Amino acid sequence: MVKTGRDHARSLRDGRAIHIASERVADVTEHPAFRRSVQSACGLYDLQAAPDNLEKMTFTSPTNGRRVNRLWQLPRNRRELVERREALEAWATATLGMIGRSPDHVGSSLAGMYMGLKVFAKHGPKRAKALADYFEYARDNDLYLSYVIINPQADRSKAASDQPGEDLVARIVDEDSEGITIRGAKMLGTSVIFANEIMVSGFMGLQPGEEDYAFTAMVPMNARGLKAFSRKSYEAAATSVFDNPLSSQFDENDAVVYFDDVKIPWERVLVHRDVQMAQAQWHETRAYVFQNYQCQIRLMVKLRFLLGVARKIAEINGIINYPQVRETLGLLAAKATSVEAMVIAMEAAGEQFGEYYVPSRPIVAAAQALTQQMYPEIIEALRTLAGGGLIMLPSDASDFANPQFADIIDKTQRSSIVSPKERVKFFKLAWDAIGSEFGSRHLQYEIFYSGPAFVTRGHAFRYFDWNQARSMVDGFMASYDLPAAASKDAPPAGAVAD
Repeated sequence: MVKTGRDHARSLRDGRAIHIASERVADVTEHPAFRRSVQSACGLYDLQAAPDNLEKMTFTSPTNGRRVNRLWQLPRNRRELVERREALEAWATATLGMIGRSPDHVGSSLAGMYMGLKVFAKHGPKRAKALADYFEYARDNDLYLSYVIINPQADRSKAASDQPGEDLVARIVDEDSEGITIRGAKMLGTSVIFANEIMVSGFMGLQPGEEDYAFTAMVPMNARGLKAFSRKSYEAAATSVFDNPLSSQFDENDAVVYFDDVKIPWERVLVHRDVQMAQAQWHETRAYVFQNYQCQIRLMVKLRFLLGVARKIAEINGIINYPQVRETLGLLAAKATSVEAMVIAMEAAGEQFGEYYVPSRPIVAAAQALTQQMYPEIIEALRTLAGGGLIMLPSDASDFANPQFADIIDKTQRSSIVSPKERVKFFKLAWDAIGSEFGSRHLQYEIFYSGPAFVTRGHAFRYFDWNQARSMVDGFMASYDLPAAASKDAPPAGAVAD
């Protein structure tokens, strides 16, 4: 009565068109570019199905009686919001926060949209019904959802409708009584390899006249005409789990998704040719809040892991008692703790949104803006702590099998607290986290997954309570005035008062 890893693996063998290195992949669960990472994704469902986790991580669907992940839970009070967070935190811990587009990310977006069903009802009763029906379907089947909501980069100075060439940005090219047909591309299809279905939408603003681009729809990954073109697989490039412990298991992958005249039935179309609704679906509902609340929960967990890496660097290198090193670690600890504090604050300062209890929108926006800047600072600090130890390592695990090489490793990879093998093992992990292609991709992802800095800071500006701040200034200024001697109503200097 609960989805397991085996169930999810079976669902991915659906004939989807995944392409990498000029090859169409027959089975993503077996292909060397994806198989270990698919196992990690499936492991999330095994984790929730474990007897000790069943109550903590799942709840009973109100429509079919099946237990599903708490990501689908719509909290009505703070306690339920915290329960939901604890389930998401458990999933993030299982992957060390390294899978950003885990099932709870886009699932949270859809939950936030559903909470704003009245906003969709203004758009039209058919679209509201499509959202309500699809949310129940996705929840009851515990679907792994991803999305593609960014347009391919071409000429950033031009609108979607003015891009060079034809069929670059996905748009509606036809519609009939059965549904719409879309053609063109979207990115960044992070984790679409693991997903059952994807949301095709847009996040940037559209203008009147761009109605063909103003749509949101849910599409199965095996839909006819849907093609995903994967970037280079870091998993495939990994020599072994010992040499690349993170990239060999947690490469969530990214892909350009091309829609070659994909037909989407009306019951899966949530927004249709409405440029205002294309933005309202994120910001007038609580989709933006719930998706980024999930991001901060995951980042909170990821920073715990990176702080563990930082501490072990200092311990293994024998610099843990240097005052300047403790100062660095203290500042890193303060930054990591501030993220956790913001997550707790989002819950404590939450608000009622209709019948639901949701995280504080201003604090979510502030956290997005701050952590976007904080993450590269933390990575830079780890690089500084590690120094050359990150790169002066044996080429791969096979060096340990060569007696001559193993002898040199034993002489040169020294630490006062761990063996040469343990030292190499740890620094291979540290390099994979912060310096490898996998680590560099994570740096780029954490900076840009929620948009460029001006976007996140714009949200922080929009949701801050400026009236309260300004009224404090105005109220205090109203409590004093010019001194009587300087007032224009005061008698001239030297005059005799009546």
